[in-house]
Amino acid sequence: MPRVPSEAAAHIGGLIAEQRKRQGFTQDQVAVLSGIDSSNVRAYETGRSMPNIQSLVRMAEALGVHPGDLLDGLKPEMFAVKAADGRRKTAG
Repeated sequence: MPRVPSEAAAHIGGLIAEQRKRQGFTQDQVAVLSGIDSSNVRAYETGRSMPNIQSLVRMAEALGVHPGDLLDGLKPEMFAVKAADGRRKTAG
């Protein structure tokens, strides 16, 4: 399944990056603490990839926050992705 960036992925990635910086960790440190490859941590933070639930929980634990903190402010419409022609379509 191809990874499709979405507003939701960017939102979650921004929250991950914010928490990481708040804790004073580098992306590599979060990778080690969570057991997630550092390239995946970078992809999550930039919104290029959406973490699955297991990865989200592992990153939250590494950052010392509740998993819900990494989902704060997420809305269903954020999961819509742009079609190749620029129109919006829903994922799924």
